[in-house]
Amino acid sequence: MGRKNGIIFTVMLLIGSAIFYWSMRTVNMVKLLHDLAHANWWWFIVAVIAMLIYLVMEAAIVKVFVDTQHEKLNWYNALRVPLVEQFGNGITPFATGGQPMQMFAMAQAGVDAGRAGSILLMKFVVFQGMIVINFLIALVISFHYIEAKVHALSLLLILGFLVHLAVITLLLLVMYWPKLTESMVKLVLWPLKRFRKTSYTKWSVILADKISNFHDESQRMGHNGLAIGKAIVLTFIQLFFYYLIPYFVLLGLGVQHINVVLVTAFNVLIFMIISLFPIPGGTGGAEASFQVVFSTFLSSQATLVLAMLIWRFITYYLGMFLGIIALNMSVKKDT
Repeated sequence: MGRKNGIIFTVMLLIGSAIFYWSMRTVNMVKLLHDLAHANWWWFIVAVIAMLIYLVMEAAIVKVFVDTQHEKLNWYNALRVPLVEQFGNGITPFATGGQPMQMFAMAQAGVDAGRAGSILLMKFVVFQGMIVINFLIALVISFHYIEAKVHALSLLLILGFLVHLAVITLLLLVMYWPKLTESMVKLVLWPLKRFRKTSYTKWSVILADKISNFHDESQRMGHNGLAIGKAIVLTFIQLFFYYLIPYFVLLGLGVQHINVVLVTAFNVLIFMIISLFPIPGGTGGAEASFQVVFSTFLSSQATLVLAMLIWRFITYYLGMFLGIIALNMSVKKDT
């Protein structure tokens, strides 16, 4: 991990600690420690396992897109991809660092950059598509709750839905409209053309070749219905386990008679809201939305804050810590 990334990671830990401290300023610490001491830690372990399954499923999706009769990606290198993505997502606004980090990990494993780019975009399109579909299902399930008690989040939910829908549309245009991609690259290189024409010519040739390879791969994958079908199924399983994590956390804290479908639907909505906050990891928005949505299931502020802390550690900080480990792991290429 580079010095810059290390500084950003440290800053995010400090911000997270400050938010946790702010959340606990009015909490009865005796009650919080009592809840923690009497918690069923096996359910917390199940929640961690659910997060690990989420990561393994993403590695499986990467393998589905990479593996052909001419090229294979071993499981070791495939697992590095979602782990470094977690770190990249966690330290950058709007999770923009996840894609470059994945491409870096795939390039280290020997996957061509153009092919890696088209694979990651296709994977991202499938992921975004499943998020939108899950959101619509969750909205139907929990509409009456939102209408009655969570008016403050209604606008955020609508904005989140529109943002994800716009992202899918833009990505599909980039993948299947070569002229749009070329225009975007020219726009980025425009300052170089004005001040360093030699470098501009060099990079124009290199990027033109990469863009051509990128669109060829996009066309090839777009016609590979089997791979896309597998990716859709695996992404559904992946998100299903992620959405279940708050349910396991609540069980661990002894919450009784909770509707697993409703809890899962609420987490789908939180996932949609987090993407709107520009602070890395949706920090601040994630914690606030969790407390607003799940306050109906918990009898005390102390238990609610404890649930939020455990959920946030499993879904955010655990991934970043594993990502740091993955970044420092050597690549094992097939022989």
